[in-house]
Amino acid sequence: MRNLDEILAFNRDFVANREYEKYQTTKFPDKRLVVLSCMDTRLEELLPKAMNMRNGDIKHVKSAGAIVSHPFGSIMRSILVAIYELNAEEVIVVGHYDCGMSAIDSKRTMAKMLEKGVSEQTFSTLQHAGINLHKWLHGFDRVEDSVRNSVETIKKHPLLPANVDVHGLLIDPATGRLDVVVNGYERTEASE
Repeated sequence: MRNLDEILAFNRDFVANREYEKYQTTKFPDKRLVVLSCMDTRLEELLPKAMNMRNGDIKHVKSAGAIVSHPFGSIMRSILVAIYELNAEEVIVVGHYDCGMSAIDSKRTMAKMLEKGVSEQTFSTLQHAGINLHKWLHGFDRVEDSVRNSVETIKKHPLLPANVDVHGLLIDPATGRLDVVVNGYERTEASE
């Protein structure tokens, strides 16, 4: 059975058996928290369990590497919407050890794009338009630095309220252990 067909068949039973009832909550995060994490499959269930989060506790935003690549991109917009429209009051950026974004090779990725039908002409057009695919596809060298950079991008955003604490953590995808990279409370207390 193809993935979509399998999903839809399961969903019919899920709804018919009213299994959704145990997940019902409001659109407002109970813990008033936004979590930006990597999209790594190992974190799908591990991260919320390791942080003691249940359905309805947080707004969860994901990107490759938990990177905020542009201060006015969709990741930052999602964080700001969670704060201004959904009553979130804190942000936690969670990177992880053994992240694929630390090993991404833009040349290899572009070769795979060519194999899947993207043309050299497309690369040329993008380059002519000023888009450096090698830079755009680059992840990071050290995950700790990447988490710090994302925290800084969020914290220094001109539209972020000054009283919003922004934290940075790393999670071990094997054990769930959390390590603090940036304690946003300490930063707030130091600026007071």
